[in-house]
Amino acid sequence: MSAAEDGGVGGEEERREKGLVSGLVDKAKGFVAEKVAQIPKPEASLERVSFKGVSRECITLHSHVDVNNPYAHRIPICEITYTFKTDGNAVASGTMPDPGWIAASGNTKLELPVKVPYDFIVSLVKDLSRDWDIDYVLEVGLTIDLPVVGCFTIPLTTEGEMKLPTLRDLFC
Repeated sequence: MSAAEDGGVGGEEERREKGLVSGLVDKAKGFVAEKVAQIPKPEASLERVSFKGVSRECITLHSHVDVNNPYAHRIPICEITYTFKTDGNAVASGTMPDPGWIAASGNTKLELPVKVPYDFIVSLVKDLSRDWDIDYVLEVGLTIDLPVVGCFTIPLTTEGEMKLPTLRDLFC
């Protein structure tokens, strides 16, 4: 047998082995992905936005994020990101880094303060003049660190109308 013939046969065996290994790796990836998809994950819900207060710098709104933890140990929350929109425009956005932990085997309620600067109030005047409320959308990303899975973001959205307080409400 010549060297050229031997190289041809060896190359074919090598390709078959690579194909076999590649197939096994693909099956393993599929198996792991299926098992990870079946792992129970925390679930969350977002309450409506309400008026909280007024300061010299901004108007503070707030909402609550309710998180249900199916695990027997607490889970760290990496961050909460939010975007508050009215009339299709982002009015306020921000991040709460490291807001704490989700309690083991139960529900945790997290308060989400949303600070709306006064310079955006001018853009809201058109909506306010009609009915003294704000039509809004609040988008929240709750990022948690799950064992084995890693960082996982739960997207949440709520929308509605928020009645603003009158001057009488603020000073009485």
